[in-house]
Amino acid sequence: MAKAQAINEAFRRPQFAEMLKEKKLQKKNKNAKAQSARVSSLHSLQTQHDLIFSFIRQPPPPPPPPGTTPHNPTNKTDRTSHHYKEARRSKVNMALCSSSTSPELKCCCFDNLRGKNPSFNQPNQFLRIGDCYSNKGRVQVQASSQLSGHLEGSFMEKKRLQEPLSHRKLEFVRTLLIDNYDSYTYNIYQELSTINGVPPVVVRNDEWTWRDICRYLYEENAFDNIVISPGPGSPACPEDIGICLRVLLECWDVPILGVCLGHQALGYVHGADIVHAPEPVHGRLSEIEHNGDRLFHDIPSGQNSGFKVVRYHSLIIDADSLPKELIPIAWSNSADGFSYLGTLQSGEIPDAYESQSRQKILLSDISTQIKNGSYRHSIYSNRMRREVLMGIMHSTRPHYGVQFHPESIATCYGSKILRNFREITEDYWKRLRSPFVKERNVHYTGAESLLLREITRTSRSVNNSDELGREALRPRQLFCDLGDRRFGIQHSRSDVKFTSGGHLLIEDAEGSIERAYLEEGFFDFLDKELLSFHHEKKDYEGLPFDFYGGYIGYIGYNLKVECGAASNHHKSRTPDACFFFADNVVVIDHLYDDVYILSLNEENTPMSTWLDATEQKLIGLRASSTRQLEEQNLHAPTVSRNKSAFISEVSRGDYVNNVENCLKYIKDGESYELCLTTQLRKRIGEIDSLGLYLHLREKNPAPYAAWLSFSKEDLCICCSSPERFLRLDKNDLLEAKPIKGTIARGSTPEEDEQLKLQLQYSEKDQAENLMIVDLLRNDLGRVCEPGSVHVPNLMNVESYATVHTMVSTICGKKHSNVSAVNCVRAAFPGGSMTGAPKLRSMEILESIESCSRGIYSGSIGYFSYNRTFDLNIVIRTVVIHEGEASIGAGGAIVALSNPEDEYEEMILKSSAPAKAVMYFD
Repeated sequence: MAKAQAINEAFRRPQFAEMLKEKKLQKKNKNAKAQSARVSSLHSLQTQHDLIFSFIRQPPPPPPPPGTTPHNPTNKTDRTSHHYKEARRSKVNMALCSSSTSPELKCCCFDNLRGKNPSFNQPNQFLRIGDCYSNKGRVQVQASSQLSGHLEGSFMEKKRLQEPLSHRKLEFVRTLLIDNYDSYTYNIYQELSTINGVPPVVVRNDEWTWRDICRYLYEENAFDNIVISPGPGSPACPEDIGICLRVLLECWDVPILGVCLGHQALGYVHGADIVHAPEPVHGRLSEIEHNGDRLFHDIPSGQNSGFKVVRYHSLIIDADSLPKELIPIAWSNSADGFSYLGTLQSGEIPDAYESQSRQKILLSDISTQIKNGSYRHSIYSNRMRREVLMGIMHSTRPHYGVQFHPESIATCYGSKILRNFREITEDYWKRLRSPFVKERNVHYTGAESLLLREITRTSRSVNNSDELGREALRPRQLFCDLGDRRFGIQHSRSDVKFTSGGHLLIEDAEGSIERAYLEEGFFDFLDKELLSFHHEKKDYEGLPFDFYGGYIGYIGYNLKVECGAASNHHKSRTPDACFFFADNVVVIDHLYDDVYILSLNEENTPMSTWLDATEQKLIGLRASSTRQLEEQNLHAPTVSRNKSAFISEVSRGDYVNNVENCLKYIKDGESYELCLTTQLRKRIGEIDSLGLYLHLREKNPAPYAAWLSFSKEDLCICCSSPERFLRLDKNDLLEAKPIKGTIARGSTPEEDEQLKLQLQYSEKDQAENLMIVDLLRNDLGRVCEPGSVHVPNLMNVESYATVHTMVSTICGKKHSNVSAVNCVRAAFPGGSMTGAPKLRSMEILESIESCSRGIYSGSIGYFSYNRTFDLNIVIRTVVIHEGEASIGAGGAIVALSNPEDEYEEMILKSSAPAKAVMYFD
């Protein structure tokens, strides 16, 4: 051990000696009292029966009531279209805990490759800054300060240390994963969690100071290697790359792998030039040839070898400027490009080992060539300039970079590359220490939920006959006979209004109004409400659905500011969230024609008579349903040719110009994909909104359709969405079903099938879909158990009344210590409505789009009291507010987009809801 310690000390560079000495002195003089986390309390909401509320966020925030302090969730600088690149945001994360220049971090005390430090301990609960899905809001620290970056994987206990075992593989490798504000970082996190045996620590590139990095790498020996994530922008921009350049330059004795932007940073920090690629490549695949370096061990190489990778980049390292200390180890022909489905039909793939044996260059031969200077010449002697550098390594440091994305769902051998990096790390540290490796174990624990309110639920299944189910399936009669028509089937409600900072207005079932001020925001409010309910599985055992009562409504797009977005440049005309609490529910099973009625009651309170009364009403529907249906058909509205049409917020020329601006940002590496939208508006008179919804549902049926009416806000929503945003079922399984890729239906069966195949094999649409699939994998990866995120369906084409769409399905097992609301917060807004990387893309779109999206691009659905939810993406929707009908529409802009085609796609998507309004107005 003395020898190993001496080796470790030798690798601590002299420039760190004074810094470490000073840090130890500061630690000794610090007061050891840990600060307790400030707890904000919300005024409890005492309501009975149904609760309806709305959330409005308005910049700038109004002055808070006396004795309260508004919460500012972000300090990032807003960008405008004129100063976008100059006014790069200072990436300061959400202020969930205070920062410190000398933090004391507690984390897993692993016996590591570089030496053990017993003071590096694990807290019971902690939260990664910027990620809002853990149950505890503060990091517990050893000194009187709190850390500005936190360990991911907060569910781990202290591991057990055992006696040294010789000639054993390390069970754990601990990775510091530096996130460059990318939307694919947690795909790497998920992969490394299973490969390394323990989740990596995730910090953003501006969370830790250089002193923090030095402490955990060189004093605590907390990490065995570093992975630098992809990200938007360029390594030449300090705001884009953060501390990564200094890490690459000065941490020469730690194994590092850079991915995409991290790869470019490795080249840039050693003097290589970063230039535009021959063409931007996003969501497309390329074949890779490599030299057999250890990073590509047991991976085939070359044309038709089966080694195809996904690329998301517009910038590259200029191979001609590569310094002598950096060695090219992989490359791709910039002219080649494959769609994902195209690779599946490309024919047979040669045996991987046979292909590699033809291409492999032994590392010993490489070392010899490096010494005599012939290596670089041999690499480039027969290579043309059109080939793009896809991988590099440092000649003397354990530093590697790959331009492509090994973590993408469509990359071949991606996991193998990360596994090879783990083995490189193990071998590197074994050469510097004792050959003995201690066995390490880790255990996962789940956080227990706080139960504040006891509520029981009673339900009754109405199965008098199949005819009753069919009669109840006629929504107009059901809505009109069972409750206030303006509020669906609920007969009591209340309203809540929010402004930026947190003004809460509640109107209960009796009309009384209560006001409160919330510091934390809507998602925290809703989370605490849901966590306050007690439920038992026996209450709803056997029911074939997941909603048993709870909150029903919508989340507007502007609530993105509670999910990491920098700001809302445009004010929404409608509340940013409206919900009502449904304690009495009628559920219709459309598949089996069954009807269920459910009622929630406070524990130890008399049972409601609503169940009996509703059952009698349902039975009575059979007598009058036929006559009323005939009357409805007799009074069907007709279309007038003199009606005014919808008017777009932007002209055709302006929309085309906006698409071209998006393409410029993509070319400069600021985004991989931008989901550009606009609004179409029309003044209307009195309109039957329920009739409009039923007509829309008949003409354009969709699985995630919804009708909502909030009379206090003069607001109705008629939605025929075909897209699920996110669902959490009672088994804690999360599912997202993003749509990217749309084409009109054909007029004949032959034309329709041809158009369907055209969409299926469109390289552009596949690229769009793949980028969003990887983004949703990332979002689910933040809240799901390691290794559980998977894609059961990739790029399936689904057909609806007016369009074909390309749909994928992403699933994962929710981690036990993550709440339902925080699952939504981790993924909102839906990636199919933003683009990738999500945060940077939303900032760019905020500067391009001319108005607020409002409810459009948000989500409609429910949060059940048993902590399940199901939310759609608000598209193909008519919003009726204060005498105006509005429709949002748009599309994803990628490097392959044609501006004129994008405008036509936007018009196509708005056509079905626009025709429905014209029919009824």
